[in-house]
Order: sequence, then structure tokens, then C-alpha cells
Amino acid sequence: MGAKKRDLEATKKALLGAAKELMTSCEDSDEVTSRAITAKAGVNLAMINYCFGSREALFYEVFKQLLADAQAANPELAALMCAQLTPKERVAKLHFSMMKMMIAHFSYSKAITKYILLNRTNGIGMESLPCITEHFGGRKNERECSLIAFELSSLHELAVLRHRELKEYYGLDLTDDAVLEKYVRETVDRYLD
Repeated sequence: MGAKKRDLEATKKALLGAAKELMTSCEDSDEVTSRAITAKAGVNLAMINYCFGSREALFYEVFKQLLADAQAANPELAALMCAQLTPKERVAKLHFSMMKMMIAHFSYSKAITKYILLNRTNGIGMESLPCITEHFGGRKNERECSLIAFELSSLHELAVLRHRELKEYYGLDLTDDAVLEKYVRETVDRYLD
């Protein structure tokens, strides 16, 4: 690996570490500005866009690390996709686990949800697609299954983003595991008939 590539990798690592540290110590992700991240990382302000494309894309990378850490600390989350459950049950458990984690780490979620919603592809936030495809077993084509995964994931991410308003206006407290589980099961039931 050349010196330039090593420097770029070191810069990426410094930016990821700085963003993660700032995100875990703030009340509101809006406090974690590009200037604050680069100052903490000791790099030029332009490096966020050069290395990641945007501050939100950097936050998404931090969130993916957080997800990997959560899966390592919680092996049953990683094993969920292989569990001997119906595909519909795996979708519900996966979405419950993801929403619970996103609410628990709301500063990250707030920072990346808009990015995910506006940049969703079959790779970003579409972890439940294989289970949805299996659930329909050929009754729906690949495009239809992808659209269902897209809509279900987007709906749940938006619910996380607005979970405080859902509690205030509708009495739906998604921070309560029983309420969250019921909400997820009802939405999954609507999409996976």
C-alpha cells in the first residue's frame, strides 16, 4: 500500500473515530458539525466530502459500525436471519431489533435517517428483503418484494425519527418494548398479508 493510500485510510479512520466520539457525547446530532468533526480528527474540512461524499454519509458509516458492534455484542441479532422462524416472523424480529437500536442511539439515527431515506437502494436498509421474498414464495415478483421492503423499512425509519411526536400526539411510546413490538407486528402484518 502506497503512502498516499495509507494517509487516506488514516484520515478516514480519524474522521470515523471523531464522528463516533462526538455523536456519543452530544444531545443533538445537529451539534456535530463538519468543522467539529474535522477539528477533532485533526484534518482539513474538505476531507469529509473527499473521503465520504457528505457528513451524512460519514454518519451512516459510523452507524454501520455501531450496527456491527451491536451484532457482535448480541449474537442472537446476527443469528436472527438464520433462525428457524417463519420469514414473516424474522422480518418482524429484525425490524423490532433495528428500531429498538435506532431509538436507543437516537442521535445517530436522527443524523442518518434522512440520508438513508433519500439514498435507499437494494443495499442500504434493505436487510429484510430476502425474508420478504421467501415469505411470498413466488406469489410476488422481485420488484414487488423490493418495493415492500423499501416501504416497510422507510416507514419504520420515519417512525423512529418521529417517535417523540408519535408518543405526544398518538400515545404510541415506541421506547416501550411491548408497544414497539406490537407496532412492528401490525405494520409487518399489513405488508406481508
